[in-house]
Amino acid sequence: MKPLLILALVGMSSLALADEAAPAQAPAATPYTYSTNLDIKRVIHLSTIPNVCAVVPATMTYEDHQGQVHTIGYRVLGEGCRQN
Repeated sequence: MKPLLILALVGMSSLALADEAAPAQAPAATPYTYSTNLDIKRVIHLSTIPNVCAVVPATMTYEDHQGQVHTIGYRVLGEGCRQN
């Protein structure tokens, strides 16, 4: 019984360490509108566009000229609609 208890404690402690090592959650995406004033100095991340023929949500995380990081949400045509 003791080995089982030790194994359970080790497993829980590794989960606790995994939570501490996880990166902070990105802020919620601000919806893009045509009147949104974008001040983009550097693009940090673009979401992957799925291979479907439909309009899908996408996000872009960027840094502005003041060094603040923003995430903006927008809609884009999926990659499955492209003809080669």
